[in-house]
Amino acid sequence: MRIGLISDTHLPQLLHSMDDLGPQTGQALRGVDLILHGGDITVPAVLDWCEQFAPVLAVRGNNDIFEDSRLAELQFVDIEGFRIGLAHELRPESRPIAEILDASLNGEVVDVLIGGDTHVERLEYRDDVLLINPGSPSLPHHLSTRLGAIGMLTVTPNRLQAEIIALGPSDGQRNPTRPQHVVVEHGAVSSASLDGHDIAPSEFLKAPHERVVPASELKGV
Repeated sequence: MRIGLISDTHLPQLLHSMDDLGPQTGQALRGVDLILHGGDITVPAVLDWCEQFAPVLAVRGNNDIFEDSRLAELQFVDIEGFRIGLAHELRPESRPIAEILDASLNGEVVDVLIGGDTHVERLEYRDDVLLINPGSPSLPHHLSTRLGAIGMLTVTPNRLQAEIIALGPSDGQRNPTRPQHVVVEHGAVSSASLDGHDIAPSEFLKAPHERVVPASELKGV
């Protein structure tokens, strides 16, 4: 199953739909089986837009003052033997996973933990939990409105593949997103990349701000 991950859409009043930012977000979501929205949707029309691609489940962000059957405080999905939990706020994401689960998921144990709120993409595997923040497709890193990022999670038996996808730049505005991916098989990282370059599993297991692409991989770039 392919799951599109999106959060913090914050659709500005001047825009009528996500398509007004460009076709990239829709193109990235085309063909997914499910979409999980990490909150700060701001208007139900964003969920309607997402639903043209796949069924949608969403969690309430601090800017979501509306009711919708697709919206809940927390969401849980069980797929191929993995339990996936979705909450809006996981801050600070650098805390031990057990603390985040206690505070954000009411102590529920999950294999995949997805959140939003920060507008900054994050992809980690620690304490046997895959943590994903897909960033924001429309307000990345809290910069001005522009194309940013979404996440993609592919779930098969005993295997998780997660990816942060950079959607822009748009209209000459830089996209601060760092594209990255990881594959977790039988509870261990088997491959990973950062900024389009392969990195060793041991490098991926470092804190996100400590990861580097080896200089040998940058030759000729």
